[in-house]
Amino acid sequence: MTPQPRIPPEVRCAADYEMLAHARLAGPVFEYLAGGAGEDLTAAANRAAFRGLTILPRLLRDVSRGHTRLRLMGHELEHPLLLAPVAFQTLAHPAGELDTARAAAATDTCLVCSTLSSFALEEVARHAGPHRWFQLYFQPRRDATLDLVHRAEAAGYGALVLTLDASIQMPSLRALRAGFRMPDDLRPANLAGYPGPAPHALPAGASRVFQGAMHGAPTWADLEWLASHTRLPLVAKGVLRSDDACDLQGRGVAALVVSNHGGRTIDGVPASLAVLPAIRAAVGPGFPLLFDGGIRSGSDAFKALALGADAVMVGRLQIHALAVAGALGVAHMLRMLREELEVCMAATGCPTLAELGPGLLHRPQEPHPC
Repeated sequence: MTPQPRIPPEVRCAADYEMLAHARLAGPVFEYLAGGAGEDLTAAANRAAFRGLTILPRLLRDVSRGHTRLRLMGHELEHPLLLAPVAFQTLAHPAGELDTARAAAATDTCLVCSTLSSFALEEVARHAGPHRWFQLYFQPRRDATLDLVHRAEAAGYGALVLTLDASIQMPSLRALRAGFRMPDDLRPANLAGYPGPAPHALPAGASRVFQGAMHGAPTWADLEWLASHTRLPLVAKGVLRSDDACDLQGRGVAALVVSNHGGRTIDGVPASLAVLPAIRAAVGPGFPLLFDGGIRSGSDAFKALALGADAVMVGRLQIHALAVAGALGVAHMLRMLREELEVCMAATGCPTLAELGPGLLHRPQEPHPC
């Protein structure tokens, strides 16, 4: 009989799942899942940005009617925590994305399914709750991209999350040094049956980067083409610049995700949290803005929300909880994150998310506000 999953007694906060996952996963696999690109400078900057902010409690506020509900892109959500798209989740647990989807359904959480999931998007949708989005990588052929979009529409996904910052990536030196290799039998289930990229021979003197790796990378024209071929709202993920944010907003994108891909694309870019306030200022107060990059606790989520995000995405912590206790672990992690967020809201006298703002945060080197 297969033993039932349980929550290890060592889990005292959501972040404890990372420590336990390190002990549960094979070393090279953990290094691949936990690491970033290059020397992990950006991944470390994501975490340091949160540590550079403290929370300023407010006294004597009535929070007896407090809640974490929000309206995002026309939908009512119970809380602002989303499960970010994470590829190949069977590296962490045999049930992979299916268990993650079950946890999302059990906790009223919006799930974002990756193009590179270990299970087909239709199967993931059957286990997820009503709030589910599909993360899309543009494929080398437009007919394959369009077929993925039509499948997502038919499976009831409510939005397309376009990852725009990963056309080229620096290798993870941490994973390479640990000896990680992607298992030969691990394939993206969603791409089965599609033709691979056509052979692209580089002429003499051509760059392996500009004419090689970036061959077929999406452009503004591809974005416009996609928008004309789907009824789903488009969410642009990977935004770090205010000018890009304004251009995307002006071209009809429904929402943005401020993200540096968890530090897994180009090492040395800014922490997502560091650029969040400027992007919020650029797009204005009413435009849907999500955050991704380094969330490990409810207080992290609180800080990102206070700096202008409407909701946050949880990536590595999701996969750590999955590795430790499957669906139960992911659901438990989400519950703990939500309660940690509620504690921060209560301590700062914020009964609703709408009352969060930068005035609730303090940088230790700054004088205290009066």
